[in-house]
Amino acid sequence: MMSASGLSIFADTLAELTADEVSDAARAGAVALWAFGVIEQHGPHLPTGTDVYLPAAKLRLTKEKLAARGINALIVPAYYWGVNHVSGSFPASFRVRPAVMAELMSDVIESLAGDGFRHLFCISGHGDALHNRTILEGIRKGVAVASIDASFLAPTRIVTRLGFAADDPQVTTFEPKPVGPARPYVDVHAGEGETSEMLASYPGLVREPLLPGLVPTNFVQADLEEWRKGLEHAKRKTPLGYLGDPAASDVAVGERSLHATAEAMADAIAARIAR
Repeated sequence: MMSASGLSIFADTLAELTADEVSDAARAGAVALWAFGVIEQHGPHLPTGTDVYLPAAKLRLTKEKLAARGINALIVPAYYWGVNHVSGSFPASFRVRPAVMAELMSDVIESLAGDGFRHLFCISGHGDALHNRTILEGIRKGVAVASIDASFLAPTRIVTRLGFAADDPQVTTFEPKPVGPARPYVDVHAGEGETSEMLASYPGLVREPLLPGLVPTNFVQADLEEWRKGLEHAKRKTPLGYLGDPAASDVAVGERSLHATAEAMADAIAARIAR
């Protein structure tokens, strides 16, 4: 089934392959790539699936960049019933217990290992701290029962914020090159950054006519910390659901950002495999 974005939910994933094709690729050394997001509100201008759409787009680009390096990769269909604390008080922001998510991850990782995959890289499209800590917990559970090198592939700044050790065997860090001018205010949710990337990857899903009327939140770090308390705190701080400046979005910046992230992820994956 096609969506307004022009893409199937399974586009470019192993769900489009036959069982034999997946098995052959895995046993020939293909790495598995898996995105983790949530269905949650993203303001009046972006779809609730933004945190799933964007990592999926980044993995498609990463797969292409790995192929250019001689590394075959298969994309696992995205996981989208994630942990949602911050936006949990908004409509269409689904919440799953961390233990449920971690156990499901463990089962899927065991299945991937059984199919012959030797490397799995998990990325997150959702910034909620508990969601990301649960990803690492799910990876730990998976590698405890399966013979596979699985890791959480994340930007260094995220790894630092979450308190993960950079040398954790289940963590792979990367550092994308900065794109666009530095901004004085925080932009972390449905703001300039995410809106720019959505315009570059799924323009049909962005409610562009609304953008000029969206006033920037102009939050500083203290505001961000209050917002991160989640639920009613977040709803009070951002009644329209976004934190940043969506009206400042730029499709060209979004395109550069997507490619810079994918390039950095491909470099990190290639380096880990080489080790």
